[in-house]
Amino acid sequence: MLIRLATPEDTSDIHRLIYELAVYEKAPDEMVATIGQIEQSLFNSHPVAFCHVAEVDGKIVGIALWFLNYSTWLGKPGIYLEDLFVQPEYRGHGIGKGFMKTLAQLCVERGYERFQWWVLDWNTPSIDFYKSLGAVAMDDWTVFRLYGDALKKFASQS
Repeated sequence: MLIRLATPEDTSDIHRLIYELAVYEKAPDEMVATIGQIEQSLFNSHPVAFCHVAEVDGKIVGIALWFLNYSTWLGKPGIYLEDLFVQPEYRGHGIGKGFMKTLAQLCVERGYERFQWWVLDWNTPSIDFYKSLGAVAMDDWTVFRLYGDALKKFASQS
């Protein structure tokens, strides 16, 4: 197994694995990003996100897609893990833990104080995995989102 920073040549595999994650999360119709959008987001001169991939025998079998966030209280950036996905047949072999360790090490090396992510309430295997790493659920917080028509409607109000 090899975990490495993704390259533009990996874009199709990244796109494929994002779709597989959407299927796993029971929302394949919500995954509308194109290969071109993924490539532009990750590999332009000012990327808005970053991605590590896991290879087994030369095949990309997992992704960890992340971006920087910022804590005003700490006055420091951190990493927000947007997507972590390992194909089911490759789970249980340390790939997920390898991704998490790689990103945790990146935080420590760069002086980032936080590494965080969301997980769906029903995703017990992932919750158990994250707890086994020492992660703590932020149960006092509720996630809010404006998107789609609601976002456009709100933005256009005078």
